[in-house]
Amino acid sequence: MRDDQKNTVPKVEQEKTHQTLKFFFTPMDAPRPDLENPHAKDATWVPEVIDALRGQFGDAIGEVGDYAGEHTVYIRRDRFFEAVTYLKEELQFNYFVACGAIDRFVEDERFEVFYNLVSLTKGKRIRVMVRLEEDDPVIPSLTPLYRAANWHERETYDMMGIRFEGHPDLRRMFMPEDFEYFPQRKEFPQLGVPGSLPLPSQVPEGDIIFDPFPAAHGHKPPKSYQEPVGDDTKK
Repeated sequence: MRDDQKNTVPKVEQEKTHQTLKFFFTPMDAPRPDLENPHAKDATWVPEVIDALRGQFGDAIGEVGDYAGEHTVYIRRDRFFEAVTYLKEELQFNYFVACGAIDRFVEDERFEVFYNLVSLTKGKRIRVMVRLEEDDPVIPSLTPLYRAANWHERETYDMMGIRFEGHPDLRRMFMPEDFEYFPQRKEFPQLGVPGSLPLPSQVPEGDIIFDPFPAAHGHKPPKSYQEPVGDDTKK
């Protein structure tokens, strides 16, 4: 069963059955030709770096995007760590900016993981990406190369379910360790999955809340405090 189909199965929690919202896919707009971007910077145009990568790693360097004057390089997963090591040690891309993941919601190579790297000495910036299959979303961690990758990779794991091999402490950052879902995947409902994350009551003696957005589903949540109704006219 695909991950996007799991959320359509009713979930039973303490004799309460919840049916989650279904995901409806909206087709993409037709592609439009790129126009010249007046905000494009020379720092993101790095053809010499791409040539060096192709010369070193050959067909492991795949598609190269140049949208808005920014070079994005796709690297095959089995050579990804080696290629980024080359970028850092030989081409001086020694500053880690950020990483994250994209859910393309397609059958093949559903996920893309991206890293933004900067060469402080050359004043250049590059984005490297790798595509992963839905049933094997695993990529080598870059924490041995960049300490700053630690929490970025943890957040990407927590929100998208990408596993980073070799990460020293791959735990969830925001969601509980036993949470079953990855909130930034496209099959995850925007209003959450009722029953998946029990929340404490907003009042001292109230029941556990199983719906993260009760007001959106027609239930009035209790107030978190009681304000006495005073008579201002007596003051």
